This record gives sequence, structure tokens and C-alpha cells, in this order.
Amino acid sequence: MGGLYEYIKMAVQNIRANKGRSFLTMLGIIIGIASVIAIVSIGEGTKNQMNSEIDGIGSGLIAIDVSNDAMTEDEWITPDDVQEIRKLDTVGGVSVSNNYDGETVTGKGNFSIMLTGEGPDAKMINNSDMKYGSYFGETEIEEGKNVCVISDTDARQLFGTDDVVGMSLDITCYDSSKSFRIMGVTTQKENGTFVSYTYDGMPVTVNVPYSSMDDLVGGTDEFYSITVVQADKTLDSQIVADQVVHLLEKRHQCAGEDYFHVQSFQDVLQSMNEMLGMVTAFISFVAGISLLVGGIGVMNIMLVSVTERTREIGIRKSLGAKTSSIMMQFLAEAAILTVMGGVIGIILGILAGYGICSIMSGSMGMTITPGISPTVILAATLFSCAVGVFFGIYPAKKAAKLSPIEALRRN
Repeated sequence: MGGLYEYIKMAVQNIRANKGRSFLTMLGIIIGIASVIAIVSIGEGTKNQMNSEIDGIGSGLIAIDVSNDAMTEDEWITPDDVQEIRKLDTVGGVSVSNNYDGETVTGKGNFSIMLTGEGPDAKMINNSDMKYGSYFGETEIEEGKNVCVISDTDARQLFGTDDVVGMSLDITCYDSSKSFRIMGVTTQKENGTFVSYTYDGMPVTVNVPYSSMDDLVGGTDEFYSITVVQADKTLDSQIVADQVVHLLEKRHQCAGEDYFHVQSFQDVLQSMNEMLGMVTAFISFVAGISLLVGGIGVMNIMLVSVTERTREIGIRKSLGAKTSSIMMQFLAEAAILTVMGGVIGIILGILAGYGICSIMSGSMGMTITPGISPTVILAATLFSCAVGVFFGIYPAKKAAKLSPIEALRRN
């Protein structure tokens, strides 16, 4: 133990005696470690923010679509199917929607609209709150009432004000026209940076009971897509999806025909996380190349140090120093250089992660907190130590193999 302390002491003294050269030697290690930690922490912070936004909007939602084969066989999801699905214990609601393009005319001019026929559970998945009035329910759908719900943004676009409950909206779709009374106005929840329901230039959206929309366009009460809302968001979505598909296949007597396709937001989130993780890993790998460069720098400087200290090595060996002692001395110096570079790199990497996330948060109007991982920090520390030892072995061996007579003669 005392011998190891002496090696470390001698290594520190030599590093302090050559501060400038030692710092330049550590620079590659510092940049490599700092880059990896900063990139990983920013990537994790961005992923966590994105997951939070998607979880707040789409958690517990399962989309079930009718396949092309089912359409060919004229098998669709019916209102009776929807009612049976809603009875499942694992299902909290079922949203149905069909979309048609239409137009309307107000005192503000002519507008293209997207007419969306919905069911009573549509408000469960809409990223909005009621600002005025109320959403239509089962009564309005069963009676096919000509009522509608629009957003406050669309209301201001159509009428110049968002307090429009009770006003009428004349809608034309497929050469058919009908007047709908506005019974509710919604307001968009605060949009996330990564997930947004709106974009500039999109048409006005008018939500109506699907039954009244079918009367307008001459459609039938059948759906090619539904969205199931889980009663318990913590439950595995695959379990709920399997129950719903089994029920549909039983009612349509099409088991094994692959008539119904399932996609959950958990699957989408997992795919996005995998993609972001691959990008982060690739960038980290590129940044980690500087660690290799830094390790080569350590080896070069240690070789120079061996050349400069040849006489010192010869004197020590002539006084009885063992080959292993000489080797340990130079290995300790290389290891300390890389550990010091690693520690500085970790600190700078964490500071860079917080700094860059702060800049991103300010410019994007959101809050991104860097995902500082103790595992990454530990791995970076161990890797920096391994780099020092690996690239210090050759110079240390070269120093240890010098014969005392030859070493003394060189100076």
C-alpha cells in the first residue's frame, strides 16, 4: 500500500512539474467525456419531455382499424359493436369518427371545413377543454340532432368572437346543406413542443354527432376506425386490444381473417424512443472517438516522458528498483492523467447538458431537464481509467525494459 502511495505521489509531482503539457494531454479525454455525457443527458431529457407530452395526450389509447380485406367483404365496425366494446371492464370509452370535406359561409367569408362525425366518448380523447357550452352526448346522437362543437380558434376565425354558443353554422357537403346549432366551444390545451394537434393553414374543424352527419352526406352508421380508451392506463394495452379484437371477431364471425388491425400509443411511443435512442447512441459513438484520440495523446506524451526521464530510470534501476516498480510508476501517471481528465470532463459535460437544455427550453418555450444518468457517469469514469491504463502500458513497458547502463549512457 505504501508503495502504491509513493507511485501516485511521484506521478502527481511529475504532472505538476509539467502543467501545460499535462493539460494538453488531458484535453482529448476531457472533450470526449464531456461530449458523451452532454449528448446522452440532452437526449434523455428530450426523450423524457416527449414521453411526458405523448403520455398526457395519448396514454391509454388504442386505435383499431378495419383492414382492406374486411372492407372488401363489407365488414365494418357498427354502433352495436361499439356498445358491446364499451361494456368491457377494461374499456373506459370508445371514440368513433368519420371525416368529410365541406364548406361554410359566414359574415367573415367562405371557409373550407373538415366535418367530423363523432360518438359520445370523443371528448375523452380530444386535447381540449370546454370553454363555453357543452359537448354533445348520447341523446344528441340517438336523436340525430343538428348540433356541433368547434374550437375557440375556429370560432374567432368564422365569427370574429369565440362566444358563439347558440349561433348557427350552415354547412354544405356533397351538394347537401344543413344548419347546425353550435352547442359548445372548446379551448386547446397547452400544446407541447413535440406534439401538437394544430398547424397553420389547416381547415376549420366542426365536430357533429355521427348520426346527423350521416343524414347530411347519405352515409351509413358504420366505421372504418375506432379509438378505445383504456379504463386503467397502467394496464398493458395489448391485453385490452386482444379483448376488443376477440369481441369484434366473435360478433363478425371472422376469427383468423385478420380483419382488424391494432395500434396503441404505447407502440408508437416505444418506436419513437428506440429511434431517438439510436440517434443518441450514434452521436455519442462519434463523440467517443475523441476518447480514442485522447488515449493516443496520452501514449505519445508518456513516450516523450520516458525519453526525457531515461537518466532518472537508469539511476533508479541501478539503485535496485524493480522492473515492476518502474512500470507501475508510469502506469500510475497515465492513469492519473486520464482520471483527472475524466473528472473534469464529467463536470463540464453535466454543466453543458444543463446549459444547452436551458437554451433549448428558452428558445422552444418549454422545459427540458437533462437526464443525468449515474450509470453513464460511472461508465465514463471507468472508461477513462481504462483508456489511461491501456494506452499507458506500452510506454510503461518501454521504460521498465531499459537497462540501467544503457539508460545512464543516453544522457
